[in-house]
Amino acid sequence: MPYDLDDTDLLILKSLQEDGRKSFRQISREIKVSPPTIKARYERLVNIGLIKSIKPDIDLSKIDKRGKDQLTEDIIQNLKEQKKHFHVKIDNLKVKIKCKFCGGPINNKPKVFKFANFERFFCCVTCRKDYRQKYGGRIQSVIEQYNEQRRTKPSR
Repeated sequence: MPYDLDDTDLLILKSLQEDGRKSFRQISREIKVSPPTIKARYERLVNIGLIKSIKPDIDLSKIDKRGKDQLTEDIIQNLKEQKKHFHVKIDNLKVKIKCKFCGGPINNKPKVFKFANFERFFCCVTCRKDYRQKYGGRIQSVIEQYNEQRRTKPSR
């Protein structure tokens, strides 16, 4: 369920994205709202699940090699434990895309051409057909390379 965020919520989120270590007082000075309001808004954003955590942005150039190695191992282990792909799900997002052949806008449902692990979008069936004709040799080559990689790739 999408939530309606007002300007204050958006400014709080922007401020935290810049530096997650900021205090409520610092944020309140930036956006000209009282600290109790910032705290209440922050807690609401956490409770609705919009803010899941505040994590550090670490400058690895300031850590010695042993520290870097240990930190890297910890990060890799953490990712292995999570076993997640990181995707962002966005509902009701409209994206303007252009036809891959003529460059014109795609106003309605695009005509899609899928090959190997690629998708190309077209404004009409004519552009899709002309694209296939023009780039047929390249497309076939990409498909063959893709199939070869899949055959030689070890299964898990």
